[in-house]
Amino acid sequence: MKTSDIKITVGLDENNVPDKLLWTAQDGGVEQEEAKAMLLSVWDSKAKETLRIDLWTKDMPVDEMKQFFHQTLVAMADTFQRATADEKMSDTMRDFCDYFAEKMDLKA
Repeated sequence: MKTSDIKITVGLDENNVPDKLLWTAQDGGVEQEEAKAMLLSVWDSKAKETLRIDLWTKDMPVDEMKQFFHQTLVAMADTFQRATADEKMSDTMRDFCDYFAEKMDLKA
């Protein structure tokens, strides 16, 4: 079986607060790229629950965090449609994304 690794390195300050995030995915041509935030969700099929790691660096600007969440929500709606073929609910999720963007004063 072929495998592919994705590596996340978290640099911490003296209070264990993330101050640097680096990620590597060699099969994707990514090597020690810096990021300011990441959301990782893993489905535990035995427990029937989602396990999460949500990290952001202490210098992540709030306006960028709002944009990051909006883009993540849009991507989740797209992924939900591909995974379930439920177009109606995907469209409802996109409607919420539009509402979110409007309330956060995000420009499309």
